[in-house]
Formats: sequence, structure tokens, C-alpha cells
Amino acid sequence: MEFKAIRGVEDLLPPESEKFEKVVDTFKKVVKRAGFKEVILPIFEDVRLFTRSVGETTDIVQKEMYVFEDKGGRTIALRPEGTASAVRAYIEHGVFAKEPFTKWFYVGPMFRFERPQAGRRRQFFQAGCEVFGLEQPGADAEVIYLAHSLLKALAVEAELELNSIGCSSCRPEYRGKLLEFLEENKGQLCENCLSRFERNPLRVLDCKEEQCRAVVEKAPKITDYLCRECKEHYEKVKELLNLMEVPFKENPLLVRGLDYYTRTVFEFKSDKLGAQSTVLAGGRYDNLVEQLGGPKTPALGFAMGIDRIMLLIESPDRKREGVFVVTRGEEGYRKGLELVKFLREKGVKAEIDHRQGSFKAQMKAADRCRAKFAVIIGEEELQNDFLSLKELETGKQEKVETPEELLARL
Repeated sequence: MEFKAIRGVEDLLPPESEKFEKVVDTFKKVVKRAGFKEVILPIFEDVRLFTRSVGETTDIVQKEMYVFEDKGGRTIALRPEGTASAVRAYIEHGVFAKEPFTKWFYVGPMFRFERPQAGRRRQFFQAGCEVFGLEQPGADAEVIYLAHSLLKALAVEAELELNSIGCSSCRPEYRGKLLEFLEENKGQLCENCLSRFERNPLRVLDCKEEQCRAVVEKAPKITDYLCRECKEHYEKVKELLNLMEVPFKENPLLVRGLDYYTRTVFEFKSDKLGAQSTVLAGGRYDNLVEQLGGPKTPALGFAMGIDRIMLLIESPDRKREGVFVVTRGEEGYRKGLELVKFLREKGVKAEIDHRQGSFKAQMKAADRCRAKFAVIIGEEELQNDFLSLKELETGKQEKVETPEELLARL
């Protein structure tokens, strides 16, 4: 029987795994510099966490979640996104009572049952940041600037789209106006939007079907209905982004695909990915902590699609590093093992070929491993009690008397 990975779930082999590592390492470096600390979250949760937070009318909940009953009779869902789990952890552990504000980041797999294509897998990876306890527009600007800095560090070109979708005070009026407009044009909407627009008309603005996109281009703009507080907040965010030299384009139709967002929403889009153009997105969700049982807490964040970023960057250069120990005979092999142990304990990358092939084969192996040096323990070295250190790029070779002297030369 031949086994293959399930459709939509892919193995990451070198050099793709090295590209993945580059994205994650860059992400962690950038966000840690901004004071974010890592939170490690469960891969599955009670399904109600996602239906309540993400929204029952969203595609994620209606079509895409992996839901199953576990052996304890509980209905479980593999996480389709990270924010809901972060909020649940923030509430469950009473973090709101311990810190005036909290800055977390996470990295890990998410799961959605979608049609697999480039940049869209059923198991995909996200890196995200969440900020709890800050309502000031400066926090929005900082988070967006952080995302901008991250993409810049990865050499990914993407355009920032920005909008405000208001709050519970001003959104009801806009919802009514939008519903009136959609009622007048419902003959041009797709089946999905027809089935849900009365319950949540903002979902239509997020539809990707061309027929619906043509309709919503003429729809009322939410920015025309913002209350004074939301308008001032949005204007301040834009002012601060200009101050920090983060270019953006306003998109009054941008709403994001999840129900928990309020006020600021944003997306970074690349024109090199086709339909799956969004590489990083986020916004405010000031009501979600309270909706999930915590105290009223302003919050915001973003998530970056690691799989999509990987499509936009080159594999990292494999620089030469460390040592490959080349041996001859059983005695040389044993001394080689002792040397590898010594070097690794001193923090040096060191490898050895256990096959004990020919000198030529071992040197080829050293080159494939991108070692910087080969340490040779052959017959002459054994007879005269020294080591030969060869720099593989230049071919320069010298004698070294002891492992300690070798370590000093590396």
C-alpha cells in the first residue's frame, strides 16, 4: 500500500523548510524587538469558541471548519484562526487583572476545508500578533507599522489597504442603509450572499464573486456613517501612519471576513499572488473579549500567512558554516567521533560520515553539507598526532596540534 499526504496538506522538505524557518525567524526577531512575547495555543478548541467569535454567517464557520466529536462526547474544532484562542487564553488565565496591557505573538498551523490552490492549503501556517488593553489609535498605528516593518524585513512588496468599519453606535445605521441597497439589487447577488445578507449584510462586501463585487462597488460607504469618536480615531490612525511613513490606500469596501472586527481594519496585498493576494491582515476587535466572557477590553492584532509569504521570497543562501570531520580507518573514526562531541559541546556545528567512505566521497559529503572547514584525521595525522584543518572554499590547509587549538582557529 502506498501512502500519500492528504490533499491540501503538504510536507515541507529542504529547501522549503529552510524558507519557512527564515520567515518565522524574521517574524520573531521583528515582533520581539517591539516587546511582544510568545504564547503557545492549542490546535483544537471547543467549537463554540469559533462560532461565537468568528461568526455563524462566515464562510469559515458555515463551510470550512474541521469539526468532530472526541471520545468524551465534546464537539471539537481544529482552529481555523488564532485570535479566538488568544482571547480565550487571555480571559481564562486572568491576564487582564495582572497587566495594564498585553502584547502576544503566536506561530502555528491553522485548518480550513477549502479548495487547495497556490497559497491556500487545508493545513496552513500563520504568524500573528495580538494587543490587549489599548484603545488609543497609536496602538493601531504601531501594529500596522510593525506589519509594514515585517514585510520590509522579508523583502515582500505589498500594498496596504485601510478602512474603518465603525462601532456598535454607528454601524447599525450603516447596516440599515446597506440592507436597503442590497434589497434593491438582490437579483444580482450570488447564492451565498442571498442566503445570508439579511442576517449580516456586511458579509456581502467581503464576497469574492465577480457579480457581487460589481454590486458592492456602488454600495453606500461605511466611512460616510462613522460616529464622531470612530471618525476621530480613524483620522488619527491615518495621521500617525503618515508620521511613521507607512504608505496606505483607503478602501471603504474593506471589511475583513470575520465578525469580531470593529473600527480599524487593514490588509497588505501583493499583486504577485493572483486571487490569494492578501499576505497579512488584521484590525481592531474591541468587543470580543467581553463577548467571550471577559471584562470590556479594547484589542487589536494581525495574522500573516506564512505559506503565501513563502511564495514571494527566495530560498535563503546556505552559507558555509561549521566543520565536517573526514576520517580514515577505525582509529581515525573513533577519534573523529570524540572530536565531533568536543566541538558540539563547545557550540560548533560538526558532522561526520558514519559510512567511512573514501576520502573523496567524504569531502564531497562535506561540500554538500556546506561545511566551512574539513578536519582530516588520516593515517599521517594519526601517526604524528595532529589534525589537518582545510578551508573548503579556498583549499587552504594547515596543521593543528590539539582540539583546543582547532577551536581557536574556527
